[in-house]
Amino acid sequence: MKVLLVGDPYMPVSAYAGALAGLDGLVDLSTMQIGEAAGAPPVTESERGLREYAGDPAAVARAVAGHDVLVVHGAPVSAEVLGAAPLRLVCCARGGPVNVDVAAATRLGIPVVNTPGKNAEAVAELAIAFALLLIRAVPQASRHLLDGGGFAESVFEGREFFGAEAPSLTMGLVGLGHVGREVAGRARALGFTVLGYDPVRPAHADVKLVSMDELLARSDIISLHARLTPENGRMFARDRFARMRRGSYFINTAREGLVDEDALRQALERGHLRGAALDVLERTPGRHPLLGLPNVFVTPHIGGATAETLARGAQRAVAAVTDLLAGRVPANVVNPQVLQGTR
Repeated sequence: MKVLLVGDPYMPVSAYAGALAGLDGLVDLSTMQIGEAAGAPPVTESERGLREYAGDPAAVARAVAGHDVLVVHGAPVSAEVLGAAPLRLVCCARGGPVNVDVAAATRLGIPVVNTPGKNAEAVAELAIAFALLLIRAVPQASRHLLDGGGFAESVFEGREFFGAEAPSLTMGLVGLGHVGREVAGRARALGFTVLGYDPVRPAHADVKLVSMDELLARSDIISLHARLTPENGRMFARDRFARMRRGSYFINTAREGLVDEDALRQALERGHLRGAALDVLERTPGRHPLLGLPNVFVTPHIGGATAETLARGAQRAVAAVTDLLAGRVPANVVNPQVLQGTR
């Protein structure tokens, strides 16, 4: 079996080294490393449907010729790439295979697997860190010093930055998938009261489920963990921010498209919300207006940026190849209709 592994600047070929050890001598492995984070401008209809990819689809199509399996993280897998080889499997080492034309793969009968939840622990830890930083006014205290404020002058300096402790607060989680459930466990361990809302109403969330209105009304912190879909874009807009408790906090480590950022800015400027922590922002010309607010801090989408996340993605992608070699159906096939009659 011939396997092509395509690395990118976020998840290079070297990130798969440990996971690949188990395939030594079992496959004919080729590798390709994409050097630039930017994606080539789309040319075909299929390419225009891809999102968040790095590299040139034409280069991937040339490299994949003659291979049975394609393993990627962020490389573009267009219809043209899929048609360039007799592929039996495409493995995408990320939660959402937005860089893969799944519809084209389905038409060609090629199963596509992803690695859902590979970054759940990492994103959950960041969300908890955000919550603690917000309730202890750490961003404001740090900014105070950066702006020339006094330091080590008296024992009373902390009087300007009084915060709260976790056991006195309620955290509301919007979305109880892989990440939301990980956040819930960590939040309870710190003493937060935890409420959850998810329209799917997961059976094993171990969180008190409430309506969205009750969640907004009772939570001191709202942490967003929903997957962006065509139906829930801007799910947090002016009306929902208005229904949040006055003086509460907002955290988004999910997707920027879930939030009306103008409405968030207005809620913060009016003082209805005390603060926000964001790992994602919409792209804007010039400096994003939320970056200038003293009660907001932003990180550049680092939620899943851990070595462990990459290792889990590599292990799960390679496990799918191992299953194929053994004649088993891989886990997490996103287009299971292609498997009908194969069991």
